[in-house]
Amino acid sequence: MTPRFEFDLENRLPRLSPAGAENGLSPSQPTPRKSDLPRSLPEPLTFPGGDMVEALEAISELVEEIAEEIAQPEGEDHPIEEFQAGFLPVLRNLNFLALWGGQVFSQLADKVYLVLMIMLIDNRFQTAGQPISGWVSSIMIAFTIPAVLFGSIAGVYVDHWPKKAVLVATNLLRGGLVLILPPLLWITQGWSPLGTLPIGFGMLLAITFLVSTLTQFFAPAEQAAIPLIVDRRHLLSANSLYTTTMMASVIIGFAVGEPLLAIADSLVAHLGGGLNIGKELLVGFSYAIAGIILIAMQTREKIDLAELAEQEPPKVWDNIRDGVRYLGEQGRVRAALIQLVILFSIFAALAVLAVRLAEVMPALKSSQFGFLLAAGGVGMAIGATLVGQFGQRFSRAQLALAGSIGMAGALGGMSIFTHQLWPTLGLLVVLGCCAAIVGVPMQTTIQEETPEEMRGKVFGLQNNAINIALSLPLALAGVAETFLGLRIVLLILATLTIAGGALTWTISREAQSKTVS
Repeated sequence: MTPRFEFDLENRLPRLSPAGAENGLSPSQPTPRKSDLPRSLPEPLTFPGGDMVEALEAISELVEEIAEEIAQPEGEDHPIEEFQAGFLPVLRNLNFLALWGGQVFSQLADKVYLVLMIMLIDNRFQTAGQPISGWVSSIMIAFTIPAVLFGSIAGVYVDHWPKKAVLVATNLLRGGLVLILPPLLWITQGWSPLGTLPIGFGMLLAITFLVSTLTQFFAPAEQAAIPLIVDRRHLLSANSLYTTTMMASVIIGFAVGEPLLAIADSLVAHLGGGLNIGKELLVGFSYAIAGIILIAMQTREKIDLAELAEQEPPKVWDNIRDGVRYLGEQGRVRAALIQLVILFSIFAALAVLAVRLAEVMPALKSSQFGFLLAAGGVGMAIGATLVGQFGQRFSRAQLALAGSIGMAGALGGMSIFTHQLWPTLGLLVVLGCCAAIVGVPMQTTIQEETPEEMRGKVFGLQNNAINIALSLPLALAGVAETFLGLRIVLLILATLTIAGGALTWTISREAQSKTVS
């Protein structure tokens, strides 16, 4: 019997008819999945065994008809929108707009919160002639400890909880904590039963600790929510907008935080009969508005709340080990995380070195180091915008390597122009731009390569590693500059940047080779 070539319309697979078995051929077993093709077509199509060319031509025509059917479904008079690069598809995503709007208010509140703490210390606790650094250091320690202690633990719980609920709750709770500060400070005014430490300042430390703890849950939930609401092909643009917003919040928060809080105080004092609580209301309501905006977001998570309530609490250390094991097995994710840690370490060191740069420049005072940091922030915003608009044309590893080379060049140039303001400002803009070209693709790689059930664990570990990476250079950069000099330290950072880029490139290529093989 002559074998026949068939095309199974239900499963969209070619196969040999059973007649082929009589000639020593095994009929293929089509995959058991349903098709949404029109049922009016014959099923199956049959061709003589000798007319294979004719069969392939018929299949090609059928595929074209199927493509037209999919591209222009019945009842619609316009084709499905072709893929678009850049920000436009992301900005049309209402769920991402809700997440982005929540991020704007939450990030701004985060940055202004530290300015608020400094203003409260200055107004209520610092005495005449007393340095403020000791008070501020205590606040910074209270803000940093939860990041080191709870970063990974928070990621484990985020994997088991609805992301939207975490995002909304953490913002509303942080807003509530800030809003109860005025009555707490009023009640405890003048209390100092703990030696010289005022009870009111202890309240500030406690509130700061709690706000930072909630932030550890918010950060991995936000990162895990992005790939839930944004198509994989648009993740690079979404992360570019995320990074741009984060950099803008740093510039706005630290540059105009104090005048914003002063204006809020004046308005509330004018409208509320002299109440000096405007700054707390501004920060507290910023968190609250972020939570309210995020209520509108839909993450498409399929979570049964009743079943979730019956589940046992996650085994934290087992889950953390799972996350570490996953990073050990996934080369591209591990490489991206290493690159991000190096990137944040360099910028933490620069935050310290910027003070020294401002001090040695005749055109600046040491207290004006913020201009240097702002230049880096502007560069990061520019770089993130460029990556979001044009980064789809390049691989993630290519972008990271190119950005690392650019950062190393900028740091090397800064070591030459340490006493000149304008060349240094230009190089800092280039440095920030190249840093975004590294950071945005690496963050996107982690989101793309990490399955949904592992994202909280991985982002929690990332949050922990980055917090440690931010802490160590703050302690080491100043000491290294004292013993080695500013230029040598900048060249060391340039070398570290090149090494990180080369390491990431090598790991990514090895992981790609294993995948292909």
